[in-house]
Amino acid sequence: MKEVLFRLPEAAAQVIGRLNAQGYEAYAVGGCVRDTLLGREPKDWDICTSAEPAEVERAFSDMPSSRIVETGLQHGTVTVVVDHVPYEVTTYRADGVYTDHRHPDSVRFVRSLKEDLARRDFTINAMAYHPEEGLKDFFGGREDLEARVIRCVGAAEKRFDEDALRILRALRFASVYAFNIEEETDRAIRLLYETLSHVASERIWQEVQKLLCGQGVREILMGYPEVICSIFPELEASVGFLQHNPYHHFTVYEHLARSVAEVPPETVLRLTMLFHDAGKPKAFTVDERGIGHAYGHAEISVKLVASAMERMRVDNRTRDRVLVLVRDHDLPLEENEKMLRRRLAAYGEETLMQLMEVQRADALSKGTFDREHVERAHALRLQKLQELVAQHPCVTLRDLAVNGRDLIDHGIPAGKTVGNVLTALLDRVIAGDLPNEREALLKTASQLTCKGEKNT
Repeated sequence: MKEVLFRLPEAAAQVIGRLNAQGYEAYAVGGCVRDTLLGREPKDWDICTSAEPAEVERAFSDMPSSRIVETGLQHGTVTVVVDHVPYEVTTYRADGVYTDHRHPDSVRFVRSLKEDLARRDFTINAMAYHPEEGLKDFFGGREDLEARVIRCVGAAEKRFDEDALRILRALRFASVYAFNIEEETDRAIRLLYETLSHVASERIWQEVQKLLCGQGVREILMGYPEVICSIFPELEASVGFLQHNPYHHFTVYEHLARSVAEVPPETVLRLTMLFHDAGKPKAFTVDERGIGHAYGHAEISVKLVASAMERMRVDNRTRDRVLVLVRDHDLPLEENEKMLRRRLAAYGEETLMQLMEVQRADALSKGTFDREHVERAHALRLQKLQELVAQHPCVTLRDLAVNGRDLIDHGIPAGKTVGNVLTALLDRVIAGDLPNEREALLKTASQLTCKGEKNT
């Protein structure tokens, strides 16, 4: 790995410098060091120090433009806010026994940086940096970054037995960075993954989102189906399930894994692809020719993903969009303008574009369609949609050139009739049978009202 120039934010350097001036050690630590070495911009800068929380507070008690927030004193963490930017400052510590597979029963403060780094999860996260002393790497983290490897600090089984969430974090880092998982770490994951049951669903969901949106997600999903199914038991039936269909080369689970990697790295799209065909095993039948079918699988898939999202307490916006995309992932999306106008009216631009991405990924991950052909068809549909949107078509009641007051002023009886007539007008405009022009709409409204009165 080439030499990296660390550019600490000025405030982070001030925090380290002030602690040093008071006689304490202090280093940037963890993810910010890892990401800098990888050439990525760190999201935040955490500091570790030999100073205990009370000593940290005293060190910053008279620093201008700063304030102290006691965020985790029991674990030695104090947040120092400098110019409105928070920096977590944590005392070197050694963890006690873990009895819940998640949190240490106790911690004790230590004065050794190496001892503090030794308790961390992976070598790539167990590095520290000082502006004058440079990189502190006791466990080969930089070497593992160069080798693109996820490796536990110390004994992998011990690390995972202490905190089961580290199992999922290992898969998450491997997915995000497209790294491999070192042999002992891999073996410990497969041995202890069931301890993930000790971790809160919300915390698991935080990691799963990042895992699903990683560049190496397909390899992780394919390499660790037992772990994925321990999180999402709704997918168990899809593992190894043969489709016996000329349009599907892969098992249901492999198709799902491949399709996840084919959509943009957005939570909604990737969760949709993970579950879009999950209902196939339950809906599966074989016809007289020996060809497999899964009629009605979308409805079953919706129930499966709804169950998973409820357990994970997924936010409402994500949940609602995923349910729509899974339900309608097989919906025909022809390129003709009349059909596109109807789809645009039904879904809106954002959802319709996502539905197109879902269908593109679904086709690409079947193993039976030519990629160039699929991409060309997708590009054409997308172009047609963009051209249509650019025309600002009338696809909602708000877009109509008349409203309810206009109809009432034109003599249409107030009440349900107005709503029914507006809906009928919109339907004709969307179909291209009526121009969205005031006079034409009012004339048609009168005709519809007369016709309705006669039918009555």
